[in-house]
Amino acid sequence: MHEYSIVQALLNQCEEIAHENEATKIVKVVTKIGAMSGVETHLLQTAFDTFKEGTLCDSAEFVINYQKIKLQCNVCQKEFEVDEASYQCVQCGSSDVKVIDGEDMYLMSLEME
Repeated sequence: MHEYSIVQALLNQCEEIAHENEATKIVKVVTKIGAMSGVETHLLQTAFDTFKEGTLCDSAEFVINYQKIKLQCNVCQKEFEVDEASYQCVQCGSSDVKVIDGEDMYLMSLEME
């Protein structure tokens, strides 16, 4: 499960940010996970709950915001979202589209004390 290594990196990043801001505790961790990121959200939650113990995130709430696949048609410029990889414009039917969101995972915010 690569979710474990993702959580280890996330916890390290949270700790670095907390130390830079002289925080002693992280209360909330908010992430955005794209549908095409390859990250299983339930496994990520389990990994976070497992590895947060003994870190500044020990009692932190972990929020996962799911990002659908956001596409833009290169023909008519329409932007639209889909749940699955369906590369056809909902307006003009063209398959000449580009992905503009939903491929990555981001740390969006931290609440610290």
